[in-house]
Amino acid sequence: MVDDRDNTALPTLVNDAESGILLFGITPPRLSTAPERVREITAATLARLDFLDVDGLALYDIDDESDRNPAERPFPYLPTMDPAVYHAEYLGEWNRPAVIYRCVGKYPQAELRTWLQTADTDRVLGVFVGAASKDKAVRTRLPEAQALRRDVRPDLLLGGVAITERPEEHLRLLAKQEAGCTFFISQVIYNADAVKSMVSDYYYACRDRQLAPKPVLFTLSVCGSVKTLTFLKWLGVDVPRWITNSLLHAEDTLAESYEHCLANARDLVAFCRKLGMPFGFLVESVSIRRVEIEASVALAGEVSELLGRGR
Repeated sequence: MVDDRDNTALPTLVNDAESGILLFGITPPRLSTAPERVREITAATLARLDFLDVDGLALYDIDDESDRNPAERPFPYLPTMDPAVYHAEYLGEWNRPAVIYRCVGKYPQAELRTWLQTADTDRVLGVFVGAASKDKAVRTRLPEAQALRRDVRPDLLLGGVAITERPEEHLRLLAKQEAGCTFFISQVIYNADAVKSMVSDYYYACRDRQLAPKPVLFTLSVCGSVKTLTFLKWLGVDVPRWITNSLLHAEDTLAESYEHCLANARDLVAFCRKLGMPFGFLVESVSIRRVEIEASVALAGEVSELLGRGR
């Protein structure tokens, strides 16, 4: 693994609002997976990532979102391991930081408090995610979790989610920044114009308020099948009609989506650099198909080159 940054660089990059942060996102194994199989999956994942120059992993916290979207989920919801447990018990060989997502509504405040108290801030950053809908029953609300972190562990760097498709999302980013967020990670993006509008609104709103904008990391995910495309849309991802058409009619859907992701990355790199907006990328696969996972690793390698990082 070639890297000119030390293994605890991610917190510094976030604190300094540097551009060029690169993360790779993974979902922990299913909760029902046997420990030996979890170790095998983890070893395979780390082997795939071994050549990549990334600043850290993002470990997702999967929640049942049927309350947000009553349509049938293209891939059935199956509970996965708590990302904090997975990180602590199985990722000891990963020598770089991890951004651990917390769907805070799933957890009592006492459990969140314990995690905050025990997290190693050299290796762990957090992203708090609120309820998928206002009607969902929750144990801890997002503002309560943010306040708990301020009281218990203010040195733990906290990120927030950015949904570029929502109107006036920049105002939500400003509110999250005021609540302690020092970086943001977008939902999967296919509509670069919507992303640029959000980023531009946020950047100029910060300037008007004499605030330093925080880094926004743009999430890229390849799409290798009609089913994966349907799932992306079920998740709320805005896939423009012309891209939908190109994916549906392509001879190779995966290769076509790969090129769209790379084109969006180039577009956003140029846009943010011209604007002076701190930015980065998170690359993932929403599918568990090997071919899509391997394509996401290759995409992360190309994005690394776009950012001028070593290979």
